[in-house]
Amino acid sequence: MTQTLHPTTTETTATSTEERRTTIRRSSDRVLPADRPNTVSWAPREDQQEGGPAASASTATVPALAADSSPDSTPASAARVRPGSLAAVGSPAVRPPAAAHLSDEQVAELARELDAVRDDVLSRRGASDAAYIRRVIRLQRVLELAGRGCLLNAQNKVAWVAGTAMLTFAKIIENMEIGHNVLHGQWDWMRDPDIHSTTWEWDFVTPSTAWQNTHNDLHHRWTNVIGKDRDVGYNVLRMDEDEQWQPRHILNPVINAGLAPVFEWGIALYDLELDRVKAGEKSREELMRDLRSVGVKAAKQFAKDYAATPVAAELLTGSGKAALIGTVVANGLRNIWAHSVIFCGHFPEGAETFTEEMVEGETRGDWYVRQMIGSANIDGSKFMHFMTGNLSHQVEHHLFPDLPSNRYAEVAPKVREICARYGLPYTTGPLLKQVGSAWAKVFRLALPGK
Repeated sequence: MTQTLHPTTTETTATSTEERRTTIRRSSDRVLPADRPNTVSWAPREDQQEGGPAASASTATVPALAADSSPDSTPASAARVRPGSLAAVGSPAVRPPAAAHLSDEQVAELARELDAVRDDVLSRRGASDAAYIRRVIRLQRVLELAGRGCLLNAQNKVAWVAGTAMLTFAKIIENMEIGHNVLHGQWDWMRDPDIHSTTWEWDFVTPSTAWQNTHNDLHHRWTNVIGKDRDVGYNVLRMDEDEQWQPRHILNPVINAGLAPVFEWGIALYDLELDRVKAGEKSREELMRDLRSVGVKAAKQFAKDYAATPVAAELLTGSGKAALIGTVVANGLRNIWAHSVIFCGHFPEGAETFTEEMVEGETRGDWYVRQMIGSANIDGSKFMHFMTGNLSHQVEHHLFPDLPSNRYAEVAPKVREICARYGLPYTTGPLLKQVGSAWAKVFRLALPGK
């Protein structure tokens, strides 16, 4: 379904009710009609501004794949365009302070350079990328099966530790490197019905469709724009100095500490958009429908993690309680890791926030600038990058959300060089530094003042 864009407005309500519908995807639903469009990310090119049938880079012809990786023909209909519109020329009413020195011509040239970076990756994307994601999926499934297998004898301490560890790694990989990135459409070009943004249902309480609405459509369009990006504080935390302090904000650290181990449940609640219901922007009928979908998804997650594995362990070895503890720990550790990685991406010192006037009249080049100065990276090893789902390259991910995640490492030096040449900050640091910086902001903004 193609969304209708409003060329003179940038309201988040551009997403239609049909597109916002929250549903649970089942394995039996993994059918990919030839005319189903791929997901494309921001920023759309000028010929996509009105959601017309122009071909996008993400549906362009790609190098031939190996026999077992060959995609179907490129879908005939246009890829779904994100809500809001970008100006073809000009500049926003006010540019962010970190980019105030740039002229319109410089911003336009920066956009052309970043487009060239993206197009270069797209021109080389092919069989090796398809093989990569399939290897990762096989690894994740082996780890999950092995972990649950060990937990069937969880009364044995070695089996419990091994099973819990493998299940934790499996859940992190599924959420970060597979689920999140598949839902962005990074692998849609393969036209594989098992690895497509419109068929994948991930191992997280919130349904994939709900996440794609609040994350892909809204957060990535309005990154760190106060009043438009609801991810700034998730409606429960004060994470920007310009938000008026209220007495409840003194609980910032307590709420954040409590949120981390149950992060998937917090996201499920957040994705219900209760603030929009309160504001009259979302009907109670829509809310009840979404609640039913979340309830079905939660029941499935409970059945898999807190019923099936512990019950099987109890019947086979009398290890039900220990197996239950193992699955609880695995989910908790996955949640803490996901929370840490996400907070490192947008809340450390150096990651900017923006006012609405800074996006009024925004061009694609200005959108690119905002992604670079509103995001933050994490330095580390290849293993660390993999375990973050390559969201340690948050700057590159926000510039190119639908490029294969395994390509971000090669793109990062080019983006960093462009930032340096145009006098723009490129925020990055080791994991502990970024986590500490994000938490320092949580504590600082718990108090009145800036």
